[in-house]
Amino acid sequence: MTSPAPAITAAEALVRQLESYGVEYVFGLCGHTNIALLDALSRSSIEFVMARHEQAAAHAADGYARASGKPGVLLVHVGPGMMNAITGVATAAMDSVPLVTITGDIPSYYYGRHPHQEVNLHADADQTAIYRPFVKRAWQVHRVEDLARFTERAFWTATSGRPGAVLLSVPMDHFSRPVDPASYPLPQQVTTPGLSDVDARRIAEALTTAERPLIYLGGGLRTPAGRAALLELAEHLDIPVAHSLMAKGTLPDRHPLVMGMTGFWGLELTNEYTRKADVVLALATRFAETDASSWDTEYTWAFPPGRLIQIDIDAAEIGRNYPVEIGAVADVAHAVPAITAAVQALVPAATERPGLRETITTARSELFAASQERGRSDDFPLRPERILEDLRTTLPADAVLVTDVGWNKNGVAQCYALPDEGRFITPGGASTMGFGPAAAVGVQIAEPDRVVVALVGDGGMSSQLPAVPLAVERGLPVIFVVMNNRAHGTIADLQAANFGRSFGCEFRDRDGNPSSPDFAAFGRACGADGYLVENPEGLAAALREAIDRRRPAVLDVPMVNEPVPTPGHWNIKDIYQGVFE
Repeated sequence: MTSPAPAITAAEALVRQLESYGVEYVFGLCGHTNIALLDALSRSSIEFVMARHEQAAAHAADGYARASGKPGVLLVHVGPGMMNAITGVATAAMDSVPLVTITGDIPSYYYGRHPHQEVNLHADADQTAIYRPFVKRAWQVHRVEDLARFTERAFWTATSGRPGAVLLSVPMDHFSRPVDPASYPLPQQVTTPGLSDVDARRIAEALTTAERPLIYLGGGLRTPAGRAALLELAEHLDIPVAHSLMAKGTLPDRHPLVMGMTGFWGLELTNEYTRKADVVLALATRFAETDASSWDTEYTWAFPPGRLIQIDIDAAEIGRNYPVEIGAVADVAHAVPAITAAVQALVPAATERPGLRETITTARSELFAASQERGRSDDFPLRPERILEDLRTTLPADAVLVTDVGWNKNGVAQCYALPDEGRFITPGGASTMGFGPAAAVGVQIAEPDRVVVALVGDGGMSSQLPAVPLAVERGLPVIFVVMNNRAHGTIADLQAANFGRSFGCEFRDRDGNPSSPDFAAFGRACGADGYLVENPEGLAAALREAIDRRRPAVLDVPMVNEPVPTPGHWNIKDIYQGVFE
């Protein structure tokens, strides 16, 4: 007769479970509610990436997940710890990034008594309720026997269907309670919904009979096979491809059928094409406000008269913002190859639309060339497009650009010709300031051999300074490029354009003079290399040295304020002008 396995603590059992799921890193911060789990982690193969702030830990876990394709795992403490992480976890959730947050909680037998750091003022404590508006699911462990099962459900939920963030809240006493080792493996063979042959043919018929078709691509097409099939479909029918912010880089930026972004920061050509397209195949996109010019048909998208075919793995997104003629709940990685095959069966010979590729190439080339020309300026402080030009000419082709928000995000998305081997990572859904620095650290952990650049503003860098010591302590050669205009520049420009002046958006001392920390000195104080760019040639030289040295580096780059060109429309301008519809 086999004797039962000796009991172990729930913390030890949880660590074994994480190891069995292939977890290599847990990002987070310590607290008295989670140190039992940290003790168990200390004896495992899993590395604990200790940040100095929970938001930094969440962004780092998010960046790791985006770059590796594996779920990020975040460990935080009760109350203020898990609340500090909210912005980072919500950012991952809104960009459909799989992130499992494990948080310690107060002792199970003290609920409602307001023990130390319990979130409880006007109702009984339930810290999971704080996360429920944005996570896919939140579990509160009431019995230690449920921890393993809830953990399996958490990983499954985070990674299945439309990926996203989840929360697992564990009372601290449960980590120390004995449990019998139990196995809750993840499903080994998982399928996602495809597109039926009937639906693929219906969509193919609509595309092949359209006079002015358009493919609109969101950020959900992530597999190489899916991207290859999309390119094959576009080339076979000579269909132009527009994309959302999150989809930049899915297809080559310089492909003659790639029109670029739509909406607020889109080209006039792209926005005009969206309004006049008779059939639009929308793939894995939610038609976000900025990508749709606040859903104003005078600027971007017109349904009707255009006919919309929308495919998304999340049924809630289909028809949310525009009426749909054909809606399909499917993984676009499966749907696109099915549509491509159906199109080729209906129209074996490739279609040509005279002048289309030339028109797109001319418009895109003019955009890139104009940006490069402005980037040749020797003005100092540097113009933002000079910073982009120096990055473009100095970084290796496979570098990863991780941006924050402002010129760094909008400028790269609009006018930076991303090399085919390169990658662009940005917080699209929440547009979170402070994402870039710590997310780049997570990306570098996942991609140790690539050059990773955190391209951020001084506002974003100031909000996430803990990312620099985190990179230093991990020995990660992240290059932090700070576009320093001593302001929340994009908002300052917006305010000045609508109210005639900027107030409360620029960093100034008590005498009204522009003020900024010395980010290069801060980098050196943390043990990184620090470079203060002091002339027009200084940025490229500092970049080359930082790339060669393969050490954490902070580049403080003085920059002037210039607005990003905005050919589209954003309803906030109407609001400022008192035009309400």
